[in-house]
Amino acid sequence: MDAKERFYRQFQAKTATLQEQISQLSTFSAVGGERQDAIEHVLAGVSNLSREVSDAADYVPAYDQRTYSQTLKALNDQLNEATARLVPKTRFQFKPRAAPTVISDHKTDSRHLVSSTKEDAAANSASETAAELADSVGALPTIATKNYNEEIARPTISGVRKPSFSAARDIVLSNHSRLHIILPSSAARATSAGTLTNLQGCVIDMSVPTNVSEGAPFASLALNNISGSLIVAGNVNGPAHITGVRDSVLVVVARQVRIHECENVDIYLHCTSHPIIEDCKGMRFAPAPEFYISEKDRQETNQWDQVDDFKWLKADHSPNWGVLEKEERISEDVWKSVPGAPGVGVDDILKKVGLSPREAGIIASSK
Repeated sequence: MDAKERFYRQFQAKTATLQEQISQLSTFSAVGGERQDAIEHVLAGVSNLSREVSDAADYVPAYDQRTYSQTLKALNDQLNEATARLVPKTRFQFKPRAAPTVISDHKTDSRHLVSSTKEDAAANSASETAAELADSVGALPTIATKNYNEEIARPTISGVRKPSFSAARDIVLSNHSRLHIILPSSAARATSAGTLTNLQGCVIDMSVPTNVSEGAPFASLALNNISGSLIVAGNVNGPAHITGVRDSVLVVVARQVRIHECENVDIYLHCTSHPIIEDCKGMRFAPAPEFYISEKDRQETNQWDQVDDFKWLKADHSPNWGVLEKEERISEDVWKSVPGAPGVGVDDILKKVGLSPREAGIIASSK
């Protein structure tokens, strides 16, 4: 493994750890030093990772450096937003003392003036004490974040889940089986990163909120431990990291794609750099459907079939991947009708794209 690939793996692992630590900040009590220590620990981690990127400039290509910088910026934005929620702005305001009223009357004597001044001072003191008590922040409540995955798991009449992710920074879908999930345009505010983990027999369409012209592409995307599913991953400005996917169909539009430990997967891909596979077998590649490619993407060269297999160093073609023949590819008409069409069952959609259910409920490829 060369230094560039080794650094990429280390960067991905540290980024995932930092994202998890940021997401856990909301579980800390809002008072005491524990929260501050956690924030400083994450901040130090981001700072150290930034220095490592700078140190690797000698052997990391300029394009990769830009990708790493974008990921670091996304981490900083996530941390800033998390700390802002934990430490709200103070409501304290200084209130000027009212000057004593002086009555311009020749009958006013010094005793009247002194009495008036003492009364005003007492009133002002009471007012300021009340204001200070009202402005005292005191013990802040623990921040409660919305559990979108719990919401998604609830039964629906239509059978289609459309989580808004309007109160989230990232899109995280995990631990679901046989669900049809369509992300609406409101999820565009949560595309700093996308993570799909532990999915089985699902149909997921993330194309709308990540549309280049109408939404906000993911800064990075991670797919992990997915089987028998159709995933339209949407657009990714940075890297897409795909690990442990089996018997599935994927649509990915990304700058970089790294694929590890995957088996029997059809990938409809638009990628502006060489896709990389490692420890994979039965991979078939095809160009991403025109339906999901923006005008901006069309202006860049798609290297979907320039796959590098890091576990096949021989001169001849790797046996672990091949090109999906045109007659076997899913037609544009099917892509336009699924997976975003409501009212179509998960099984019907999976069958249309070449996947069918087993008796055990696990989805397998029908290739």
